[in-house]
Amino acid sequence: MRLAPDSTLHNAVDLEPEHAEVIRATLPLVAAHIDRITALFYTKMFAAHPELLRDRFNRGNQHDGAQQKALAASIATFATHLVDPNLPHPRELLARIGHKHASLGVTEPEYGIVHEHLFAAIVDVLGADVVTPQIAAAWDRVYWLMARTLIDFERELYDAAGVEPGDVFRATRVVQRIDDPSGVATFVVESADPAAPLPGFAPGQYISVGARLADGARQLRQYSLVNRGGDGRLAFTVRKVLAEAGTPAGEVSTWLHDTVVVGDALEITLPFGDLTIDTEATTPVVLISAGIGVTPMAGILEYLAAEAPTRRTVILHADRSTTAHPLRETVADLATRLANVYLRAWYEADGHGLLDVTRIDLPQDADYYLCGGTGFLHHVRAQLESIGIPSDRVHFELFAPNDWLLDAEREPALA
Repeated sequence: MRLAPDSTLHNAVDLEPEHAEVIRATLPLVAAHIDRITALFYTKMFAAHPELLRDRFNRGNQHDGAQQKALAASIATFATHLVDPNLPHPRELLARIGHKHASLGVTEPEYGIVHEHLFAAIVDVLGADVVTPQIAAAWDRVYWLMARTLIDFERELYDAAGVEPGDVFRATRVVQRIDDPSGVATFVVESADPAAPLPGFAPGQYISVGARLADGARQLRQYSLVNRGGDGRLAFTVRKVLAEAGTPAGEVSTWLHDTVVVGDALEITLPFGDLTIDTEATTPVVLISAGIGVTPMAGILEYLAAEAPTRRTVILHADRSTTAHPLRETVADLATRLANVYLRAWYEADGHGLLDVTRIDLPQDADYYLCGGTGFLHHVRAQLESIGIPSDRVHFELFAPNDWLLDAEREPALA
């Protein structure tokens, strides 16, 4: 992640001493009940604003509680930092939230809606006798410090994209669909307006795709871009999410796979995302992925093959089998266009065991990019730490709303 030198995320955020004392004293209580608080918050907010659940929030994440955990972790992590500035600054957490918000077209007034229903939930769960005016004022201050930081950062992102806040949705048409042997599908789109071509993007970024479903909902999902860009076209790859025990099938991925063909109209957003490589650096790049987590790596490899083919690159991937490996042939082909590359895959069906970075000759001065499920990321980050790779060189993306839980789980205040 590279931030502009004058980004608001570099600014120190201070909590007044009288509020800090209250937050320090009540953080354990709030943390102990925050899952109940956030669950009730979403219930209240969606009752008052059903259009948010229908057209903005991921209904699948609400079903499995992932979004609630994400909100809980982000607020508690931010509050913990405010009362202990010696902890690492949560700028990566804030940057990731900000990019996701920008990709969804979030604007300042929506923070007021969240505030109203979040604080009503806090009072309902903890009790009006517990949430004294002093406690309410302190947590109100924490919320608006975090909200103001995000609002200002999201304004930076909108300004960089050359648009007004929230003006990120674009009408496109599908010009190509590529069905991969692994079962994923890649959709290539271009602007529906020839006079307004789609923009370029940084390698590793994503877009949101809007699906108009049978019940009238407009559901949004984010997909990594897998092409080089710069030609007015954007390509993204989608794995069809199947129903599992206790988890519904993916609404948008199913809709894309089953209904969208060449010539169809598709609503997308401008590219955002902070899991991007430093295109000005010459240091090595190590790309480590599992399953559909290969998609941002494919976009990064497209860039490297075209613009920096001599940059040392290590590509490591884990999957169930060769046939399940998304974009396997694409990645292999891109690897042949790099002058200094090492490519290896681990397949469960072939008895390869777990991906093991400790057995690979890894460059110590590299930047490491990880993408996969929670367990995979924990496994790889622990391995990298064990061989002395500094944490500030390890960048990761989890295809879920709670990336920052990977770090938040390490904080005692959140235990």
